[in-house]
Amino acid sequence: MDTPQTLPQYLKHTAQKYGATRVAMRKKQLGIWREYSWTESYTRVRHLALGLMTLGLAHGDKVCIIGDNDPEYFWAQLAIQACGGVAVGIFTDSVPSEIQYIVQHSDAVLVFAKDQEQCDKLLDIRANVPAIRRVIYWEDKGLWNYRDEWLMSFEALAAAGRALDQREPNRFEERLAQGSGDDLAIFCYTSGTTGLPKGAMIAHKNLIGGAEISSSVDRRLDTDEYLSFLPPAWITENVLGLAIHVMTGMIINFPEEPETVQENLREISPHALLFSARLWESLVSMVQARIADTSWVNRVLYKTFMPLGYRVADFRFEQGRVPIVWRFLGWLGELAVFAALRDKLGLSRVKSAYSSGAALSPDVIRFFRAIGVNIRNLFGSTEAIIHTLHIGDDVKFETVGVPPPGVQLRITSEGEIVVKSKSVFQGYYKNPEATAKALEDGWFHTGDAGYLREDGHLIYLDRLKDLLELATGDKFSPQYIEGRLKFSQYIKDVMVVGGRERAFVTAVINIDFANVGRWAEKRRLAYTTFVDLSQKPEVYDLIKQDVLRVNETLPPPARVKSFVLLHKEFDPDEGDLTRTRKLRRNIMEDRYRELIEAMYGRKDEVRVSAQVKYRDGRTGTVETTVRVCKL
Repeated sequence: MDTPQTLPQYLKHTAQKYGATRVAMRKKQLGIWREYSWTESYTRVRHLALGLMTLGLAHGDKVCIIGDNDPEYFWAQLAIQACGGVAVGIFTDSVPSEIQYIVQHSDAVLVFAKDQEQCDKLLDIRANVPAIRRVIYWEDKGLWNYRDEWLMSFEALAAAGRALDQREPNRFEERLAQGSGDDLAIFCYTSGTTGLPKGAMIAHKNLIGGAEISSSVDRRLDTDEYLSFLPPAWITENVLGLAIHVMTGMIINFPEEPETVQENLREISPHALLFSARLWESLVSMVQARIADTSWVNRVLYKTFMPLGYRVADFRFEQGRVPIVWRFLGWLGELAVFAALRDKLGLSRVKSAYSSGAALSPDVIRFFRAIGVNIRNLFGSTEAIIHTLHIGDDVKFETVGVPPPGVQLRITSEGEIVVKSKSVFQGYYKNPEATAKALEDGWFHTGDAGYLREDGHLIYLDRLKDLLELATGDKFSPQYIEGRLKFSQYIKDVMVVGGRERAFVTAVINIDFANVGRWAEKRRLAYTTFVDLSQKPEVYDLIKQDVLRVNETLPPPARVKSFVLLHKEFDPDEGDLTRTRKLRRNIMEDRYRELIEAMYGRKDEVRVSAQVKYRDGRTGTVETTVRVCKL
């Protein structure tokens, strides 16, 4: 083990280096930041792994984990891997049927679950998952009166591990040393946008390779603070969070609750941050909404210096230098607005701010660059981790960056992006047909459409299958238009519609209820529910301004000619979105066919009825008249 080959081996190596004097992790609990040293973190993993051995966990066994970003999640994952097992992440908002599918498909033998909510889901499907020996929970609130032996506490598992450690003190090191880089480390299940989710098999060498690729262009230090917020079931958090943590000693901080992330972000002020495109867009919307509600002095300062910030950012990234006059104006903006704004957002120390997932709007990138945050696009996939990213100051707002060293990328004759690197996955579990289609001579076929510019930057268009062709023969990218529309603080979700049988582009839009509601209250516009607010003529006029703004940046064939404001939010529980909030276009086009046909017809409004599924399992019906706005 001179050269670690697995993540748990790296954990042991780093723990030996930093011991009990350096902080490895922090978690905010009951308002207090609890610190864990490297020695404590390693000891927790050791005892959990030995506890798993007492439950019979063997090399190659699969164990599911469902929970929020907590130290216990990462300890559980590393303990599974230290035993030679495979960790299978499940998103916390998954319903019982989705959990059942992944547990059954992955052939899991154990499940780690955070709390009562997740344990109750598993108890609901217990009869359908007979292979599960135990469910191990780490938050016992609400579970004190449960007497089912199928459930086991984190502490009970660790206690069994400590007892085994006393009897066989070399057992853990012996099993740990057997680990190889070729061993499977995790299964990451795809979004399932076109069918059932597929289990991507990812080896330790793939995770380590992805971390090395990232570190080659953006080095992490052992003094860097990182806020873990993205779902740990997602590949990105596994590489840029956990893998880099155990390899470099970077400190990981966990928010108290998902709802307190913004507050905890400001307290930690991390050096490295990875958010999804949606979260970055939400931050911009939040700033715009709060500026509208602040004092007139702050509004004047914001409106005065933001254009200067944009201009300085443009000089820096287009010409490589900022004229002295603009440098002075930028300095004034820093004193008056930008430093305070970064502090409010928790971005005062950030060195590396990445956006991953869907393509980030160029407008969002320019906003953060203007206030002094070096935000960069990172384009990747579950199967190959990193494809491209912005490196240093080589940032082109309209691109997703360049392939970093170690990543080969080319465009096929069909316009598909294919990549090859040491981070490319091993295939899909129990799906040789899909594996053969996705992997060819080590090249991963992403299914994404794009093209390389002369400067080496990649322009991402959309999923290859999602590029739409109008009846006129013109092609357009619905995702690109959706991204531009969602930059509006008043728009939460969008589905752009078009196709060969249609002559123009239309859009189904979800308003941002909080921001539009605040806007309505300031104008004393009375409303009762989401349905009522969404159909107000004044709200249609508000959204129309944003649609027209985006249309000005698009070629004429791609401009939105008609839109509706949906009477309900897109909801993963109803099948509108995947758990990573990607649109299920085929399902939605069928579900909202009446609305779509109205936009392409001569109707000014349409009566709709939709079934709504509540969180307690009950269903209801929403009926209303939806207006059609033609441009």
